[in-house]
Amino acid sequence: MGSDNHPPKPPKTPPAPANKNVGDALRAVYREAVEEAVPDDLLDLLKKLD
Repeated sequence: MGSDNHPPKPPKTPPAPANKNVGDALRAVYREAVEEAVPDDLLDLLKKLD
C-alpha cells in the first residue's frame, strides 16, 4: 500500500534532439578547426626543429 506515495521518476537521459544539437555543434566546431590554415610563423618554428 505504501508504493502509491512515490512520485514518478524523471527520465535518466535527455531527449534525443538535445543530444543531436550538441553533437552537430561539436562536429561543426571540429570541422572548422581542422580546416584552418597553419600560420606561417608556426611552420617556420617547426622547420627549425628539424
